[in-house]
Amino acid sequence: MVIGNIRVPEAYGFLEKAVEESLFYAKSHDLAGLEPGAYKIDKERLFVNIVEYTTALQEKRFWEAHRKYADVHLILHGTEQIDLNFVCCMECREYVEEDDFLPMDGDKNVSAVLKEGDFLVCYPGDAHRTAVAVGKPEKIKKAIFKVRL
Repeated sequence: MVIGNIRVPEAYGFLEKAVEESLFYAKSHDLAGLEPGAYKIDKERLFVNIVEYTTALQEKRFWEAHRKYADVHLILHGTEQIDLNFVCCMECREYVEEDDFLPMDGDKNVSAVLKEGDFLVCYPGDAHRTAVAVGKPEKIKKAIFKVRL
């Protein structure tokens, strides 16, 4: 897990090349102006999902992780809490390979509150519960880069 801010993508040169590439892509493109949907950047190696949703109470959200891709969550508008833990500390359910989706149950270890311009990199092995409301539920827009590792 890595937390940062898109205003200084060059500060994250220690990240994998493809993760760093997603940050520079975000910095040089108007992602906030895109309609929700999936946008390929480099075939299946790197793409971005633009999503809009309303955050919810923690107990209404679910845990997930991935095996093939890292997620780079970038907040475009709004505020979102993302709860975090490690897959090894969770009770895993059946992996859905075609969606690279590992559902699980468990408790948070830590939480990150992300605002406009903030990003969170979740690697395989990082369990995350997204769309948790900070205070009252609010509509947010974000980019989720999927980075093939």
